[in-house]
This record gives sequence, C-alpha cells and structure tokens, in this order.
Amino acid sequence: MSLISQNVAVVSSIEKVMEENTLSPSSPPRNADASDVDKSGLDTSRAKKRKKEHKIEDKQLVKEQKEMMKLENFLFGSLYSPVEFGKDEEQNGFNSEEKTPALYIMDRSADHSLSAYEDDYGLLDESTNKEEHQQRKPVWVDEEEEKATVNITNVSRLRKLRKEEHENSISGSEYVSRLRAQHAKINPGTEWAQLDAQSRGDDDLSSDDENAVALAGGYDNVDSIDDILRTSEKLVVKSGGKLMPGLLGYSRLVDANAEEPSNGPINSVQFHRNSQLLLATGLDRKLRFFQIDGKRNTKIQSIFLEDCPIRKASFLPDGSQVIIAGRRKFFYSLDLVKAKVDKIGPLVGREEKSLEAFEISPDSSTIAFMGNEGYILLVSTKTKELIGTLKMNGTVRSLAFADDGRQLLSSGGDGQIYHWDLRTRTCIHKAVDEGCINGTALCTSPNGLFAAGSNSGIVNIYNRQEFLGGKKKPLKAIENLTTKVDFLKFNHDAQILAICSRMKQSSLKLIHIPSFTIFSNWPPPKKNLQYPSCLDFSPEGGYMAVGNAAGKVLLYKLHHYHHA
Repeated sequence: MSLISQNVAVVSSIEKVMEENTLSPSSPPRNADASDVDKSGLDTSRAKKRKKEHKIEDKQLVKEQKEMMKLENFLFGSLYSPVEFGKDEEQNGFNSEEKTPALYIMDRSADHSLSAYEDDYGLLDESTNKEEHQQRKPVWVDEEEEKATVNITNVSRLRKLRKEEHENSISGSEYVSRLRAQHAKINPGTEWAQLDAQSRGDDDLSSDDENAVALAGGYDNVDSIDDILRTSEKLVVKSGGKLMPGLLGYSRLVDANAEEPSNGPINSVQFHRNSQLLLATGLDRKLRFFQIDGKRNTKIQSIFLEDCPIRKASFLPDGSQVIIAGRRKFFYSLDLVKAKVDKIGPLVGREEKSLEAFEISPDSSTIAFMGNEGYILLVSTKTKELIGTLKMNGTVRSLAFADDGRQLLSSGGDGQIYHWDLRTRTCIHKAVDEGCINGTALCTSPNGLFAAGSNSGIVNIYNRQEFLGGKKKPLKAIENLTTKVDFLKFNHDAQILAICSRMKQSSLKLIHIPSFTIFSNWPPPKKNLQYPSCLDFSPEGGYMAVGNAAGKVLLYKLHHYHHA
C-alpha cells in the first residue's frame, strides 16, 4: 500500500470518529426513573471519560496526519501548497496544513529518538562548545603550581587575598587564581575587550544599520570592527601631523661630533637611512662616522684620505656606499659592507680637474658630477664609469634629481633652470629663474616643489609641474638672506626648508613651507651658529645636524617629529 493510500485511510477513520462525537450529544435523552439516577450519574462520568479519551486519540491522529503530510512533501515535493521562499519555519511548516512544511521530519517510531539531522546538529553544538572551551585554555601550565605552597600572611600586601581570617597557606594554583581575581577587581575591563563576549546587540540591529556600520568603517562585516575595538593601536600611524607656523619647537643636544671634532671646516654632514649613523667630513681629510643617540653620540670609525681634502661626501640612498670627492681629478668610493675604499678616476675622455660637486639619484643608480664649460657628467654607481654627458649653455653651478631619478634639474651662470630627461638624455624644458642672474643652489621635495637660490640671496620656490607648464612666477620668493645662497634642503615631508649662506655668521633660516613664512625663533637668539656650511635632516625628521666652519656638528631635536 502506498503512502498516499495510507493517508486516505487515516482521513476516513478521523471522519468516522468525528461523526460519532457529533451524533452522541444530539441524540434525545431517554426518560429516567428514580431507580436509574445512580446509573445515569455513573454513565455520565463514563461518557466524559470516554469523550476525553476520544479527544486524545483525535489529537494523536491529527498529529500523525501532519507528520505523514510532511513526509510526503519531503519525499514527493510540495503536494498541498506551492513552495515559498524567504519565510521562517514558523510561517511555513507548523501553523497550518496549507503552508509549506519543514525541510526535515521527526521520526516518532523509534521511541522519540532524534533524527539524523538533529543528531548531527547536536554533535555540531558539542564540537563548537569544545572548541570554544579549548580556546580559553591557557597555552602553558606550570605543573609545579599544584605542588608549591604560598604563605599569604608573611607579606602585608598578600593578606587581602585571604578568604578566612585564620587562613595562612594556599596552593600555587589557588594563589594565581586569587591574584587574577584581585587584578580584575582593581582594574575592571571593558565589556567590548572581552574575547569571549558576544555581540549581544547585533540581533537587534536591522540589516540596513549593519550595512551602514560596515560601510562607514570600510569593512565587510561587523566582526572586523570588533577586532579593531579590541586594540589600542592607532588606525593610521603617522610620524607627525601638520606643523604649525610661527615658533619651531626644538632643543639643543650634545654635538654630533663631540667625541672627535674636526680640525677644519665641516663641508658635509648626512644621516644614513637607518637614522642612527651620521657621517661628518671636512678639509682635514678625515671621514668620521658617529652613532647618534642625542646623549653620547659615540664615534664609530674614522677614515683618513691622504691625498684628498674632502669637499663633499654622501651616502647612496640604499645605504651601501659612500661617495667621497674633493678638488681632484678622481673620487673615492667606500663600500660599507666590505669596508673597502676604492679610488676611481680620472674619467675616461674627460679633462676635468675637479669633481668636488656632485649629486646622487634617489634610485642609487647614477652620480651626476658638475664638469667644465656647462657639462654634466653621468657616472654609473655600479661600474663607476662614464655613461653619458649633458651640456648647458652656461656654467653649471647646482644640480638636483627629481621624479625618482628619471629627471635632473640644473642651473648655473645663465640664470636659467634646465629640466633633463635622463632616459633620452635631452632637455625637456628651460626657463629663466625670476630675478636670478647666477644660480647657485637647487633642491627638490617629494611633493613636487623645488627651490632655487641665487648669488643675490633670494630663494624662489616653484611648483615643478606648473613650472614645466609655462608658469614662470614662483609660489614664493624668500628674501631673508643677503649673501649668496650656498645650500638648500627640504626635510622628509617638505614642511621645512633650510636655506644657508656661508658668507655670514648664523646665516641659516628655516622656512615653514605650507605658509611660506620664517620660523621667528630660529636661529637661536643667544647661540652663535658660527659660519654654517651644511645641514641635514634625519630620515623621519626628528634630528637636524648643522656643520659649521669651526669644525663642529651641532645637533638639534625637533619636537614636532617623534622619530629620528
């Protein structure tokens, strides 16, 4: 017999029972005499009992009928109502026979045992609980804690751990648990920081609210936001914020070369990319390295070059070598890894008597030397050989790389600024520096600015893209120096520009670039910088080193920047 035919039989039996129940109360009562009173009372109680039993049987039959319908729908599809999507089980399977049944059934034939689905679901809950319990277990447990005993009455601070007045000694594990409880009592934690805390309010939020929270935080789900709220770290780590104009916060530290000052003027100072190593060199032919900490500034090593008074020395941006040059036909290369000094030159095909001025590209691939008669000599840092030349109309006095080493800026005796494309070795732009007769210094910044200094002491600040587009008017002309500009330097975030002249004492100014104003408290009013000759900022802006003609390297801490 099929399941459908069985279902028909059950329905017919239910209808017979319902007819009997409806006919029995409507039948006319017979005339009872006095002798039948007791019997009628007994019959009435029996009828009530029988009626109650019939009701129980009816309920059981209806329940079995629903289960059979669920089974038929599960096996043969929706026989009684079409399938509906997006509704809960309470609306689709339990309130009415005309609605869609549940996706699984209860098998009552096996003494009310769980179905396979419910059994699996229970096992899943148990495994989940076990995993959560395992996650809360400590990573490491000291087995000696159980064996050890701690006397909590000897130390007055431990007496608060007692639970009873006469308690003296407790086990090690109990001691640890009480300490933790005391710590939690003194330092109550926030609820959102608990790892086992569940997001209790998530169920109350609507889907729109959850999406709004997720989109506002930039995350795909709310759980990722909870992960962020469990840590006190900054979402965006910055070395420093916006530098304000007016007054510059700084402090004087121990001189960078205090352990071994130079016997001649300092011509070059530069920080290594690791911010802890500083080189200082001058005309005494010594190259000195110092470890900068702001307190002792320990000297690490010094190298003496007998035949070369050093005019300039510079690290390669990758930190692997130091290029050293003077008023000679050759230059030196110091390999910091191998601790080896190589003498290079004269360059093949060139007759320059001095290679004292040069610049190194940001990608550490090219060295640009200033040659004779407006020539710029390009030398490879790997082979140390001449790989090309560039020719200006006037003499070349200053160089600066831009665009990550793909372009080169130059200026000189004709008062014009040249832009060179090093990939094609051609001049892509040439324009006059406003008010300049003889250019003496150039410097570029990471954010697209460049500064040009002249022998009149005027420093013009340009936007490089606007200058290439034909705009010849500078963003700002700085007129605070009255003698030739010898040195220009931007700091790492281009908020400070240092301009320097060697012709006058304390002739060193610091410019606030966002407002194009001078810091009024620099140079220090009661401190003499002597004749400043060079300057460098540390990679993160925390230190500033100033070399002067007295052979000292003055070290300052800039308070706005928190890292060296």
